[in-house]
Amino acid sequence: QVQLVESGGGLVQAGGSLRLSCAASGRTFSSTVMAWFRQAPGKEREAVGAISRSGVSTYYADSVKGRFTMSRDNAKNTVYLQMNSLEPEDTAVYYCAADGLFQNLNLNHRYPGTYDYWGQGTQVTVSS
Repeated sequence: QVQLVESGGGLVQAGGSLRLSCAASGRTFSSTVMAWFRQAPGKEREAVGAISRSGVSTYYADSVKGRFTMSRDNAKNTVYLQMNSLEPEDTAVYYCAADGLFQNLNLNHRYPGTYDYWGQGTQVTVSS
């Protein structure tokens, strides 16, 4: 089993920055593809970004390209999401997700159904 715990959310002014962390733990933990998703009230859960097993390759939604950056530290079993130039439209609950399979980063990692493990979510609110 794998447990994911997000942290780092909060309330920030538009134009500000936050860094989210996702710590993975569990006896059977392995460094699979991981992702950040977000969900605003009344909207579908959408992919923010995904990162390959090694951390070399990433995918980002068009809406966050150039503003958000994913990274991972496999020695610490932790994935990060650095969010800069935040906008009110970024307000959502942000979820960390981990693939249960050892597949490489691919186009399917844009979709929530690809992932087997999810964190509890952390609220990000951006005020105007």
